[in-house]
Amino acid sequence: MSNPQSKPKIRKNAIPMPKQPPQKRVRNFDEVALGYTEEQTILEAERCLQCPEPQCIQGCPVEVDIPAFIGLIRERKFEEAIRKIKEKNSLPAICGRVCPQETQCQQHCVLGKIGDPVSIGRLERFVADWELQKGFEVPEKPTHTGKKIAVIGAGPAGLTAAADLAKLGHEVVIFEALHLPGGVLMYGIPEFRLPKRIVQAEVEYVKKLGVEVRTNRLIGRTHTVPELLREGFDAVFIGTGAGLPRFLGLPGENLGGIYTANEFLIRVNLMKSYAFPEYDTPIKTGKKVTVIGGGNVAMDAARSALRLGAEQVYVVYRRSRKEMPARQEEIENAEEEGILCKFLANPKRFIGDENGWVKAMECICMELGPPDESGRRRPIPVPGSEFMMETDTVIIAIGRTPNPIIQRTTQGLKVTKWGTIVTDENGKTSLEGVYAGGDIVTGEATVISAMGAGKKAAKAIHRYLMKT
Repeated sequence: MSNPQSKPKIRKNAIPMPKQPPQKRVRNFDEVALGYTEEQTILEAERCLQCPEPQCIQGCPVEVDIPAFIGLIRERKFEEAIRKIKEKNSLPAICGRVCPQETQCQQHCVLGKIGDPVSIGRLERFVADWELQKGFEVPEKPTHTGKKIAVIGAGPAGLTAAADLAKLGHEVVIFEALHLPGGVLMYGIPEFRLPKRIVQAEVEYVKKLGVEVRTNRLIGRTHTVPELLREGFDAVFIGTGAGLPRFLGLPGENLGGIYTANEFLIRVNLMKSYAFPEYDTPIKTGKKVTVIGGGNVAMDAARSALRLGAEQVYVVYRRSRKEMPARQEEIENAEEEGILCKFLANPKRFIGDENGWVKAMECICMELGPPDESGRRRPIPVPGSEFMMETDTVIIAIGRTPNPIIQRTTQGLKVTKWGTIVTDENGKTSLEGVYAGGDIVTGEATVISAMGAGKKAAKAIHRYLMKT
């Protein structure tokens, strides 16, 4: 006889995310991942074990109570679920799309020991999108503290710090250099992975918390950090990210048809070449495109080039597929779309035609040696293994560094030899009342780690202001 008290069978396999088919999506910039339906969401939420000692929370940089919001989803209490998430995370629709959950919360999911971990990010995305469709519920504003904070940069670190500080009752003003807030969320991540309307909707929520956003304000030029402190701000948070491209320093790198991923993606995103011909953005993508690098930015550039009309796109990476820092999901999406990867190869020089346009790239084969400081095996050139690749467009995606303008215009601000700002574990810099977080401190990292830094700094700024 079966035991009526027996527990329901655990479903080991996650519900797959519906996606546009590859042959269709390579011809548009619409979002690739389509999101769960309500029924898929409930089925996936029911996989959660509701552990008495949940491990997933420790993998979340912004400390979301994951079992609690999933439990509310199981009961179809979507409004309460998004409210629970927003106790800690003011940008859930963004996180549900671009946060690397597989190496964060989901890596610690207990269910992952016997099957697929619960798809925490996809569940977060569903309730965030549900709220976007329904309309925001703005929490009641707390009593004003009389303190005023300047946040520099409207990227993930700045938006998170600003939202948390506003919820604590402070007056917050964000200064953004570009014409639209969002930072890397707007200029760095393509429309097919993170729609601009989602970013701006999340920004609107932050504004409704009472945060003022001033665009076209380049701190270091229109104002300096010392000027902000003299002009009535009680504290400053610097969250300007890592917006300057890195170069290879190779012969021929200044030929026509060679872009940095920064330039290429800014033209695609902010100058809207994804909406051609409505926006006639000056960007030329040839027939044979080569992308140098193996991270998410390289995948974004390669997949964008394909959508802009390239016939063949190669990603050239100096290590093997196993060492690629890009999210597995993005690598798989790129491969499904026909992106070709040439592993264990590195460029040596670029060759141009009579018009000064790139036509070929000389590469050398690599082999993997012992691990380097990143923990990945170091790529070593193989002598005599040079080969040529025909290409008429090259996109260099080997990382980004901080813009030094604030560091150079802020006397006494301690920085590293890489140009990143030195802080303690709470984001406090060498200057009184000045805090920093995100890529400007760590170098280029993830959206969610920047958000975690913004949240930590907001707590520290609040403690500092309440003592002064």
